[in-house]
Amino acid sequence: MSTTVVDVDGALEAAGLTNEAVKEFVRYWAEHTGAERIEVVSAADDSRLIEEALAADEIQPAGEGLYYSRSYSKDTARSEERTIVATSNESDRGVYNNWRHADEIRPVVEGHMKGALAGKTMYVIPYLMAPPGSPLEKFAAGVELTDNRTVCLHMIRMARVGVDLINNLAEPDHFVRAVHVTGDLENLGQGTPDDKRNFVTVADQRTILHFGSSYGGNALLGKIAHGLRQASYDGWASGQFLSEQFMLLGIHDKQTGKTWHVCGGFPSASGKTNLAMTLAPDALGDRYHVSFYGDDIAWLWVGEDGALYGLNPENGVFGVAKDTNEKTNPTALESIAPGAQALFTNVAYNPDTHEVWWEGKTPERPSDTAGWVDWKGEKIADRNPDEAGDPWAHPNSRFTTSLDQVPNVAPDYSDPAGVKIDAIIFGGRTRDREPLIRAINDLAEGVYDGLTLGAEATSAADGKEGVLRYDPMSMRPFMSYPEGDYAAHWLKIVGAASEQPIFAHVNWFQRDSEDGHFLWPGYRENLRALLWLCRLKDGEVTGRETAVGVLPTEEELDLTGLDLPREDLDRILTIDVPRWREEMGYRQEHLEQFRELPEEIWVAHRRVADAVQRAEG
Repeated sequence: MSTTVVDVDGALEAAGLTNEAVKEFVRYWAEHTGAERIEVVSAADDSRLIEEALAADEIQPAGEGLYYSRSYSKDTARSEERTIVATSNESDRGVYNNWRHADEIRPVVEGHMKGALAGKTMYVIPYLMAPPGSPLEKFAAGVELTDNRTVCLHMIRMARVGVDLINNLAEPDHFVRAVHVTGDLENLGQGTPDDKRNFVTVADQRTILHFGSSYGGNALLGKIAHGLRQASYDGWASGQFLSEQFMLLGIHDKQTGKTWHVCGGFPSASGKTNLAMTLAPDALGDRYHVSFYGDDIAWLWVGEDGALYGLNPENGVFGVAKDTNEKTNPTALESIAPGAQALFTNVAYNPDTHEVWWEGKTPERPSDTAGWVDWKGEKIADRNPDEAGDPWAHPNSRFTTSLDQVPNVAPDYSDPAGVKIDAIIFGGRTRDREPLIRAINDLAEGVYDGLTLGAEATSAADGKEGVLRYDPMSMRPFMSYPEGDYAAHWLKIVGAASEQPIFAHVNWFQRDSEDGHFLWPGYRENLRALLWLCRLKDGEVTGRETAVGVLPTEEELDLTGLDLPREDLDRILTIDVPRWREEMGYRQEHLEQFRELPEEIWVAHRRVADAVQRAEG
C-alpha cells in the first residue's frame, strides 16, 4: 500500500496503525525527508516484498527459498569511528562510547536526511525486540523508518514485525524512534575528512538516526542500535536490566532431567556463534541435548522470585558466513538450507547456477570459475594473476535467518518469561595465559574478569607479542554510558539475585609454542568445559583452586570418547604464572582509563594480582 506524502494518515490508517504517537513520528519524518510514498510493513508482507525486490534486482535467487544481496563495496561492516552515542549530559561520556552532545550532532545528521527521500518510498517497520508479554516489553517497542526494501526483509527476520505490536502499548508514546536513510553511497566520502556518514543513538531521547549505509548493524536499527546500545542505556537509566552482546544456550541432561542455561560474551573471532549453535559431542549425544536461544544479544534481569533471568531479544540470526561449514557449525548450515528464506550478503555468487560460496564453506573454491562474481560483483574469471588469491567473499559476509529455522532452537525461545541463568562466561582468543576454563565464584571478581576481557589482535599491538585488545564484556563497540557506571550497574543487577550465577573464563584457542597446533579440539567438544562448570555450580565437583580461579581436575572433566595427548591436557588445565604476572600490569593500565570504577572492582584486581604474585611457577 502506498500514497503521496500529503496522505500519510491515510496510508497509516489503511495499514491498521492506530497509535497516535507513532503517526505523529511518521508524519514528521515523511515531511522532513520528502518521502513520496508511505508503506507500513508487517511480517505477513515478506513474500510480496521478496517478489518486489527480485523484480527490482535488489536481491537475486540463491536456490529454493534463498536470496543473495550485495552492498556497496565501501559499505560492508559497522564503522566504529562513525558510530556515536549522544545525550544532553556530558557526564555520559565514556572511553568507548564516542560520545557527542545531542544538540551538536542531531542537526548534522538530520541535515543530511533533509529531502533525502524525494521520489522514494518510506517504509514504516513497527517491531518488538522481545517476545510480547516480556517483563521488558516496555523497552522493546520500536518503529524503524527506512528507504531500503532489503532492510525490511532483514528486519522481518531479526525482529517481531507488525502493527499489532505497536498499537496497544501500555504507554503509547514509549517506543524507540529509529530513522535510517541510505544516502548516496558512492558520494559520501567514506573514510575521508569529508565523510558524511553518521550512525547516532540519541540515548536519553530514545531516538536512533543512521545516515549513510544500507548494511547490517548500520541499517537494521532494531538489532545493534536498539537491542544493544539503546537497551543498555535504558537498562542503566531505569535500573532494571542489563543488555549485553551475549550468546545464550541451554544444556539438558536427559539422564537426570536437569537443564542449565549459560550466557556469555566473546570478542570478535572468539567463537561466540559457533558455541551458541553447538551440539553435544558424538560421544555425549545420548545423554546431553544443547538448545539454541541466541548468538548475539541477551537481556538480563532479576525476576520476582529473585532469580536472574535472560532472553534473546532478537528473532533471528545475523551470522558471519566466513568459515561456517559442516565441522565448525553444522547447525548454522541447516538453518540456511533450501527453503529457509535466508538472505546472504556479500558472499560470492553465481547468477547462472544461483549458488553462493564463501571462504571456509568448503575446503577448496569451486574449480570452475565460470559465472562466479565476487563480493564486489566482479567476475572472478576475469581476475588477473595478481588477484587470483584475493577472497571471493567479503570477510564480514553474512547470512540472515529466523530463529525458527535453527534446528535445535529451544522450544521456549519465545517464552516472554525468559530462562533462569546459571552461568555467565567470558572467552577471548589467546594462544597462552588462559586455561581451558577457570571458574569464579565471587560476583566482583566475575565482573572484574568481564571488564578485563580481551582477545589477541590479528597483529601484535604496539609491537608486543600476545598483547590483548581489551573488550569489556565484549561490549567495547556498543557501550552507551561510562564504564564506571557500567560496572556499578552490573554489580547492582546481578547482586540483587538471591541465587548468584557462577562466572567463568573460557579459552578454546591455546596453541603449542613450538609447532602452533591447538591444544584443545574446540567446536562441539567445548560443551565438556561447560558441563564441568554447571556441575561445579551444583556442588557435584570441587575443582582445583588457583590464583585466578577454580580449574577442573582431569578426573572431573568428562573426556569420554576424546583422546588428548597428555602434555596438551596438562597445559590446558594449568595456569601460566609468568604470563599472568605480565598480564596484571596490562590490566592495571586498562582499568586506570575508566572514571569512577567501583571500589569492589579495584579490590578484586588487587586480590587477583596479589594471588598471582604469590603463586608458584
